[in-house]
Amino acid sequence: MTARFTRLIPRTTRARRRTVQAVMLGAVLALTPATWMHTAAAGKLHTTADVPARDVAVVFGAGLWKGRPTPYLAHRLDTAAELYREGKVRVLLVTGDNSRTAYDEPSAMRTYLTERGVPDGRIVSDYAGFDTWDSCVRAKKVFGVDRAVLVTQDFHIKRAVALCGRAGVEAHGVGVAEPHDATWYYGTTRELFAAGKASLDAALRPDPHFLGPEEKGVTEALASPREQRPTESMAPRP
Repeated sequence: MTARFTRLIPRTTRARRRTVQAVMLGAVLALTPATWMHTAAAGKLHTTADVPARDVAVVFGAGLWKGRPTPYLAHRLDTAAELYREGKVRVLLVTGDNSRTAYDEPSAMRTYLTERGVPDGRIVSDYAGFDTWDSCVRAKKVFGVDRAVLVTQDFHIKRAVALCGRAGVEAHGVGVAEPHDATWYYGTTRELFAAGKASLDAALRPDPHFLGPEEKGVTEALASPREQRPTESMAPRP
């Protein structure tokens, strides 16, 4: 094994220099997407106390367990409900996966929020938010959202802000802090790989998996008096 490894080491100074340069170039290329996200999100990350008031908060899905929000998704929804109660936002756009009948993130998110006092008519569901880019594009093109507060975990918020900005949504983010347990480290590590896809999405700007026609749910919810419960928006399902 040692002899085989030794044969892989470049023998000449020139070859060694080229190897080092290749390694350094690879490291730079690997870090470029993360650097872009950091730059794009600079100055746009906040707490619930200092985030600028906006009409709409976009809450990204984060999985279900036995039909109910996972703890991470519940924490996002708790934060969104707080923003609504504090008057920082007027409407919550919940975006998640409903690609199959037995799995419906937006409806579970809606139920969780209404159980915590958010009026049903102030919640709009996007059933085709299959990933962050899709959710951002659909917020802009389908629901007509130009400015928004984004709510997700702290390790994901930079990517969300960067992608929504690229999709045409002027976004500020509230990152939900979590204990640094195994789930947090997994999510943080996953972001290193997700940054590559995000940079490609930002560069190529593909259509989402399911675009569909324009939706008036957000507009109608904003136009309705706060004390009333407007008709629920029926977002197109894939």
